[in-house]
Amino acid sequence: MFIWTAKLHRGRLVAGALVILALCGAAALAGGALSAREVGAVSPSPASPKGVKDDEDRVAYLESYGWEVSPEAVSVEELLIPEEFDETYSQYLALQESQGFDLTKYRGKRVKRYSYTVLNYPSGETDIQAGLLIYKDTVIGGEILSSQLGGFIHGLAFPS
Repeated sequence: MFIWTAKLHRGRLVAGALVILALCGAAALAGGALSAREVGAVSPSPASPKGVKDDEDRVAYLESYGWEVSPEAVSVEELLIPEEFDETYSQYLALQESQGFDLTKYRGKRVKRYSYTVLNYPSGETDIQAGLLIYKDTVIGGEILSSQLGGFIHGLAFPS
């Protein structure tokens, strides 16, 4: 029979217990994040606007706001952001600014606007589109709009 003895210091014992608790907590959070993704839950904040290169990235970006959209863009347009903004742009610029986008940085630049059909608009309306303005694989603006006569336009945030 062997007897093994060890001298334990209270500080080291507490530190070891805290490390074990932290690792268990991290594992639980990682497991929760994976299961949330598996059931299609909305992330608490939008995805990064950088590195948005293809339809899959753009759809994932819109999904991070809570939107279910068509897997492929229904239209792609090339637009020129004007050098000077006149009165007609003021509301659109204000909408983009309210979402943290600053189109004034892109004056005179060519951008692409990708439009996707929204499949889960809360009111059940159809003909709703999500639009993203992309400059060099970065989202620089976006909106949700109704293409019907007398329609609406609002930011990307999912209405509550």
